[in-house]
Amino acid sequence: MHAVQLQTKHSGLGRIAACAALAVLGLITGCRQDMHNQPKMYPQRGSSMFADHRGARPQVLDTVARGQLHEDSYFYTGVIQGPNGYKEESNLMPFPVTMEVLERGQERFNIYCTPCHSRVGNGLGEIVMRGYKPAANFHDQVRMAQPISHYFYVMTHGYGAMPDYSAQLAPVDRWAVAAYIRALQLSGNATVADVPAGKAIKSLKEVAKEENLPASDAEPWELPTTAVQAYPHTNEGTPAMAPGNPADPKIFIPASKPAPAAAK
Repeated sequence: MHAVQLQTKHSGLGRIAACAALAVLGLITGCRQDMHNQPKMYPQRGSSMFADHRGARPQVLDTVARGQLHEDSYFYTGVIQGPNGYKEESNLMPFPVTMEVLERGQERFNIYCTPCHSRVGNGLGEIVMRGYKPAANFHDQVRMAQPISHYFYVMTHGYGAMPDYSAQLAPVDRWAVAAYIRALQLSGNATVADVPAGKAIKSLKEVAKEENLPASDAEPWELPTTAVQAYPHTNEGTPAMAPGNPADPKIFIPASKPAPAAAK
């Protein structure tokens, strides 16, 4: 009786050991490095496969990658290609300006442009108030005379202390911002005669009352022209953005041609 029980016990242990051995063997065979060690290209590394020993391959000649066609040169550059390599800015928009376009331009402008140029575009944004170089005042004579595509070009390539914003703004958004800048300029000099016929005209006091805003919001107010006026406690002010101020680093006049007149 005892011999039978001992034999049964040993046979059970043997089966367990066999199963464990099979499990370990399966685990080991499943850890092969074939996929890990397969030949492949590593970014920014050389390669012995090609004659130039470069792993990253250049674009094939006479081909256009997806998203690189750019058939409309003006839409993507903001300049009209002329003879002998001459490039000219223009007051043309590459697509119709609708209210949706202006609203998109306002949104993008308020996000990316107001820190330097302020929401009204007078060049006295928050970081200028804190010591950064003066930003362009879109309401001076120089900026009013610049064509609308100039703003697109500057957003694309940067100018002076301003970096380019091509990474933050897609081309269509750069055009929308340029259109909104022009709208800011026009609104800053608008009169009652500019209101289309049939449109109701309301005073600021009427608007404030309808919106339940304080009456003081409708009182006249003047924009500061220097940082000292905006922040009297500062010791050094930003130079006034006078029309045509030669000390302003944002003035842009092409060397080969005078600045074109503003569109009417």
